[in-house]
Amino acid sequence: MKTIAFLLHNNFEQAEYEEVNNQLKEKGYKTLLITTNKDKQVQAMQQDVNKGDTFTADIFAKDAEVADYDALVLPGGTVNADTIRGNKEAHNIINAINDAGKPLAVICHAPWALINTGITKGKTLTAYQTLQTDLENAGATFVDKSVQVDGNLITSRNPDDITDFVTAIDKALS
Repeated sequence: MKTIAFLLHNNFEQAEYEEVNNQLKEKGYKTLLITTNKDKQVQAMQQDVNKGDTFTADIFAKDAEVADYDALVLPGGTVNADTIRGNKEAHNIINAINDAGKPLAVICHAPWALINTGITKGKTLTAYQTLQTDLENAGATFVDKSVQVDGNLITSRNPDDITDFVTAIDKALS
């Protein structure tokens, strides 16, 4: 059974974790929640402004073993994405997954983390529309599509694109 890890902090977009996680489990994948938070309890947000549910992470980022994961998903949420983009432990996990050529699935504001890890240069990506200039300034080509696949990178715009996002993850792992 293939294992898909989710990497997040706090104030992530709930649908981009919970709905993606549920759909991947329905397809037969094992999932795992990794956090950069100091506490295993993580806070979700709904539409980036209202507090959502809390979830319990399985492991802290500092203890994550990238070799154990077949893919990595980065949910968005502006505060979550901004925190992840500045976190060295998160960068180590993201870079290790990318360097191994494993699927790296990133949605909404989470492509900010790809900018900070240097992964965006020369890639064609999608994201929440306000990231277009940031991605282009980091050397990426921005496209406005529900899902964009460039090598092992899978990017999506927002919660409305979750079904296409999950389909692309599943296809990459099949």
